[in-house]
Amino acid sequence: MRSASDQRSAPNLSQLRREREREAMRVRILAAARELFAERGVDAVTMRAIAERIEYSATAIYFHFRDKEALLRALLTDDFRLFAAELQKVTTISDPVVRLRASAKAFVEFGLTHPNHYRLMFMTPLSEDPVLAAGPALDRHSPAEDAYTFLQTMVREAADAGAIKAEFKDLELVCQVLLSGFHGIVSLQIAHNPGGQNQHGRIHWRSPSKLRDVMCDCLLAGLVTSSAISRVQKKSRKKGS
Repeated sequence: MRSASDQRSAPNLSQLRREREREAMRVRILAAARELFAERGVDAVTMRAIAERIEYSATAIYFHFRDKEALLRALLTDDFRLFAAELQKVTTISDPVVRLRASAKAFVEFGLTHPNHYRLMFMTPLSEDPVLAAGPALDRHSPAEDAYTFLQTMVREAADAGAIKAEFKDLELVCQVLLSGFHGIVSLQIAHNPGGQNQHGRIHWRSPSKLRDVMCDCLLAGLVTSSAISRVQKKSRKKGS
């Protein structure tokens, strides 16, 4: 005979199982939507098409998302949070210039490892609907959630440490120059050299890591003081010796 405590715990276990199943289905729906948005564009994809991709009923998908806007908002929010979490891994680096360089590596690696995420986040023209124009449901003031706020924080810390050249008083400009450089590498690789195999088009692409390193060196040489760069180079030589 089951005890009263066993009887109370059984529904809880059943509820946990249902919640896990629901979350697993949510992940499947979002993954299918991400693939379709990358293939066809956001405006061309319907909720029915997403349901068909995972062999799910068109009506049942609304149990998870009330409409396409809600699904897209959830997808953007999840993907931008994942991106921000990857960038957060460089926060343990103490030197602000080394941290900027590491962020370039993290940015490019995320984009090339998650091309469908990146297409939706940075390469897909979204609808002019005001809900979507507002972007993902993130705390825009938190560097732990918002990647651009994270970049702003790193640049400001580098400036506070005297590492940014004095003529660049507009730190937003510095952020946007860095972002444009990182994005240029990723978007070109995704659009013209998918997989990094040099099998598409007439350009013999250099490796993404080489492009990233040279781009980062050029950007930092233009934006960062020579003394800060020398300090980083000295630390690098000491580690190598």
